[in-house]
Amino acid sequence: MTMVSNASPLINLARIGLLDLLPKLYGALLVPSAVWDEVVVQGAGQAGAEEVRTAGWIARQEIENEPLAQALRQELDAGEAEAIVLALETHAELLVMDERLGRETARHMRLRCIGLIGVLIAAKRHGLIESIKPHLDALRDVAGFRVDDALYRQVLQDEGEA
Repeated sequence: MTMVSNASPLINLARIGLLDLLPKLYGALLVPSAVWDEVVVQGAGQAGAEEVRTAGWIARQEIENEPLAQALRQELDAGEAEAIVLALETHAELLVMDERLGRETARHMRLRCIGLIGVLIAAKRHGLIESIKPHLDALRDVAGFRVDDALYRQVLQDEGEA
């Protein structure tokens, strides 16, 4: 399965010690240069930087359609724009992205998206984690990831953890 990711899912999963869920669930991961630079270069010394740099399952790939990326940068940051372009160029089966506008743009381009909460749900359903709640709590409390209270309650209810 070809999978592309934006920076924030990688950083936030690394912050809570669950970056290894991605290869267990989906295999190899591609990241565009803007994401690599954000996580590894600009983020040196921060959560995810070393993990991403040394992960054998993460490959950096340049995008080809720079004009499309430039157009997408009117509304999105460089990492989001390049992740969408790379997903299109590689015919990725999955794009990992949490930002609402980026996901809406990707879906408009008929890309299949999943966010951190979706990754946690998949991990539970595949038996890689026992429950979602402690990891959602860690995302909120440790990583500073914003999860709407209603969504938080709905996910836990849907997964039988309410």
